[in-house]
Amino acid sequence: MIKVYVFSEEKAWSKRLKNINLFFKKICKAFPKKYQFLNKKVSLSLLLSNNKNIKRLNKSFRNKNKTTDILSFPSSEKIKISKSAYLGDIIISYNYLDKPKSQDLLSFKEKTIKIFIHGFLHLLGFNHIKNKDYFRMLKEENLLYKHVKSKIN
Repeated sequence: MIKVYVFSEEKAWSKRLKNINLFFKKICKAFPKKYQFLNKKVSLSLLLSNNKNIKRLNKSFRNKNKTTDILSFPSSEKIKISKSAYLGDIIISYNYLDKPKSQDLLSFKEKTIKIFIHGFLHLLGFNHIKNKDYFRMLKEENLLYKHVKSKIN
C-alpha cells in the first residue's frame, strides 16, 4: 500500500480540496494492483506549493529559473521495491493548475490527479527525455488515469 505524506505551503489548495489527505489516499487506492504495492510499505512525500516556491526549487535543483507544474525527485535512480521503499518527493504548483481561474472544481481535481500520476511515474523511473520514453510514459499515464477515474467517479 502507498502512504502519501502530504504537506502544503499554499493555503489556496485547502480551499479547492477540502480533505487533501483523503483526496490523495483515494487516488492511490484507485491505482491498478501493480501500482498499489500490496503487502508492502511504500511511501512518498507530496508538497502542495505555488509558483514562487516551485520556481526557487526548479532553479536550485535543476538550474532552470522558471515555474513549472510539477517537480519529482526520486529517492534513487533504480527503484527497488522490497518490503518497504521510500519513492521520493513530488512538488505541485497550485498556480499552474488553477488556470483558467474560471475552471470548475471537477476540472481542477482532474488536472490534479493527472499531474500527481505524472509525478508518481517519474518516481518509478519513467521519464520523457527521449521520444520513445515520452510515448511510453504518456501511454502509462493515460492508462493509469483512466483506471483511477473509473474507480473514483
